[in-house]
Amino acid sequence: MSRSKCDDDFHNYLVKGASIIGDPGIPVLMDLHNTQIPRDMIPFEKAKHATNKRQYVHFYMHDKGFSDVLTSTTKYLKLLKQFDGVITPDCSLLIGQSACLQQTNTYFNRAVGFYLQKNGIPVIPNIRWSDESSFDYCFLGVPKRSIVSISTYGCIDTKKEKLMFKRGLYALIKQLQPTDILVHGHMPNIIFCDFLGQVNFHRYKSRMERAFEKAV
Repeated sequence: MSRSKCDDDFHNYLVKGASIIGDPGIPVLMDLHNTQIPRDMIPFEKAKHATNKRQYVHFYMHDKGFSDVLTSTTKYLKLLKQFDGVITPDCSLLIGQSACLQQTNTYFNRAVGFYLQKNGIPVIPNIRWSDESSFDYCFLGVPKRSIVSISTYGCIDTKKEKLMFKRGLYALIKQLQPTDILVHGHMPNIIFCDFLGQVNFHRYKSRMERAFEKAV
């Protein structure tokens, strides 16, 4: 009998051999020693037709734009191996969203990252949080004192969002002690000024910024 999509061991192949941490059971990424500060980033949706492969592929877009990568990761290995590395999927964690769903999205962030690592692809973990309630699990599975990536795109539009983003950034730095933080999108002083002496930041323009520059 052929296996259906509902009978796929819940994509357990992604985390075969991984250590699991925390009550939600988050996979632990392997050593990140083979990563580097990206020359640039390219969105996943543009990777297939890119001529410049000296970049890291990122998933800072609506979740539906990369949902297939979470469920059919294997078929994208050939494409992703052509690039310098990959930023793990930016699965949404939203304020007011079910904790179960947020934990699941954190799981897939790490699970896909671990699977890519097993297949020889350098991986930089993307860190995503919602509010303080997510701090118990949103940093799990990420080695300390490594390079991590975050995005401000669409996350800091309101005063409340800026405040929560700053709180999350403070918690990230305290818990993971990263050597470097890649920032996709704007870096307003109201959020970042207090942290500039604690860690090395590297800013990358968002897709909207680049599109605007081309249009001008």
